[in-house]
Amino acid sequence: MGQFAEIRPYNDSEVPAVLTRLLADNEFIAAIASLKLGSWHKTFAGLVYPLVRWLLKRQLRDVATVSGFQLAVKKYMDVMVESTSTGFTVSGLDQLDADKPYLFMSNHRDIALDPALVNYALYHNGHDMVRIAIGDNLLTKPWVSDLMRINKSFIVKRSAKGPRQILAAYKMLSGYIRHSLHEDKNPIWIAQREGRAKDGKDRTEPAIIKMLAMSQDKKTESFSDYINALQIVPVSISYELDPCDGSKAKELFAHATQGSYKKSANEDNESIAKGITGNKGNIHVAFGTPLTGNIEDADMAAAMIDEQIISNYVLHPSNFFAYKMLHGEYPQGVYSCEQRPFNSADLVAKESAFRARIEALPEEYRPYALGIYANTVDSKKQYSNH
Repeated sequence: MGQFAEIRPYNDSEVPAVLTRLLADNEFIAAIASLKLGSWHKTFAGLVYPLVRWLLKRQLRDVATVSGFQLAVKKYMDVMVESTSTGFTVSGLDQLDADKPYLFMSNHRDIALDPALVNYALYHNGHDMVRIAIGDNLLTKPWVSDLMRINKSFIVKRSAKGPRQILAAYKMLSGYIRHSLHEDKNPIWIAQREGRAKDGKDRTEPAIIKMLAMSQDKKTESFSDYINALQIVPVSISYELDPCDGSKAKELFAHATQGSYKKSANEDNESIAKGITGNKGNIHVAFGTPLTGNIEDADMAAAMIDEQIISNYVLHPSNFFAYKMLHGEYPQGVYSCEQRPFNSADLVAKESAFRARIEALPEEYRPYALGIYANTVDSKKQYSNH
């Protein structure tokens, strides 16, 4: 795998050195401390940081492989899911073969949690965990890159400049994904688009499909055969509450009124921390079925993925509350993975809490925050009318 050395995840032989670097990095220790203590960690840094470093060393002392590191991370994931959600449900995974390496392509609502929750669902249902595509724009610090690559992430070079560099980067990425699936038999996670769907409108970028197809051998493979062989499984991740809804609404408002939005230097890292620690309500991960059939081009493949992601997306009460606040009435429909009819009488307290959540935001941000939740209902309506 020498040709993929720049982007591939770390292998087992590299784990001890990577862990040594991480534990020696004060910024990494500070980041871990902030997840527990918020901004308070800076006030008591002299006491907190040595304690955090000691605890991590103790927890990681027997870790010598990538899978060992992932099992250590899994303990944190279990605690996070239990403490920041009111339920975690999965559908569709029982229809997939645990021995097959699929390319899971999901909607993208949270920077770090989307692939983490796909992995969480896979692990707890006896499937192999995925290698995760992550943009190099997020790898702003050496410790972030180390942490991601030891956790089976591979790098998407979004910072490549110039047509030749960009083409070379995407060809390498496409080749690595094909190698991982067909040679290593390791499943992959990739988002359906570059950047989060901050407005709640989940749509696949055909450019993602075109990138995947760069490894197609046009002499021996048709586009359709190549895409079929990738075993692309659309995945719908739905959060009842979005911990980043306020900051997303602020950005959407800026785009609507000023035409652009400039992120602060540490904004992505703050969004990651907020997504991990914030209350998410119920979470559902719905796995679709592999793309098959005569797929003519990237636009057709993207449309097929969209149809599954939107139709399988599980609506929560928050989606209905937001729709009502925007349009004056509840939509007709269902929510929850059990497809139970929506019953407003059961949800008076939840509706009051959701309304208070939205009204705590500046008034000009509120329509955009509501759209994050309500636009999914509109998407479902559009697809049901096809």
